[in-house]
Amino acid sequence: MDDSRTPVKTTRLADRVAHELTLMIQTRNLQAGDRLPAERQLAKELDVSRTCLREAIQKLSSQGILVSRPGGGTYVQATAHDRHDGSIMHPLLPLLESDPEYRYDVLEIRHALESTAISHAALRATDADKARIRAKFDAMMARHGTDAPMEEARADASFHIAIAEASHNLVLILVMRSLFDLLQASVSQNLGKLYTRPNVYETLTQQHLALVEAIEAGDPDRARTAMRTHIDFVYSTLKTIDEDEARQARSARLAAKPQGTTPSRSARKRQPS
Repeated sequence: MDDSRTPVKTTRLADRVAHELTLMIQTRNLQAGDRLPAERQLAKELDVSRTCLREAIQKLSSQGILVSRPGGGTYVQATAHDRHDGSIMHPLLPLLESDPEYRYDVLEIRHALESTAISHAALRATDADKARIRAKFDAMMARHGTDAPMEEARADASFHIAIAEASHNLVLILVMRSLFDLLQASVSQNLGKLYTRPNVYETLTQQHLALVEAIEAGDPDRARTAMRTHIDFVYSTLKTIDEDEARQARSARLAAKPQGTTPSRSARKRQPS
């Protein structure tokens, strides 16, 4: 491409390219130590000059995200997730562990974020994104029924993160990735309760499959509705279980109370014959 851009235009374009590179790191799930494609390939992929690409890489290097090694290429030094991980979410994990009622707060924010994320994913998901989401779904199914419930929860959370990544909205991706540990903990708690009810696994499987198929069909309205249906089902089923458990606990406490006491000897003497 022509490198004869004015400095201002080049700088603005470099900012956009830096944003695109950051998004690429997120969507391709690149980790610290992973190497970016060669400069020529990247410039062609992003449709920018190599001069502009170098400026964008320099910006990200100054932020600690990338590092360039002379003659050795450019590598991811730290993802945005690594740099911000836990700043907001870590204090919430002990809260969720100490009071499971906060699971409903998690579900409410998921309802808002994930219904938006999946509608964008239905519109923007590439073939690679769709294949990744389908693979995450299969992995989640394979984890069910094993002796590692936390692995099933992790696979479930990874499936939902893959959907967010397919939205190609950097802010949504960063927020959802920062929620990962909280999401996994919440899913683990939820499944432990949900699976006490018959046919819940089959219902959840069909709901997850509906999410996949809506994205594959490229239908944002159908995808949004499927996500809301899924999270609403989890919310309402957990509420019903909690209410049933509370009712049973009240009944048990009532049953444990003495139904009456035998009158004392002095009281019996005072009773009329």
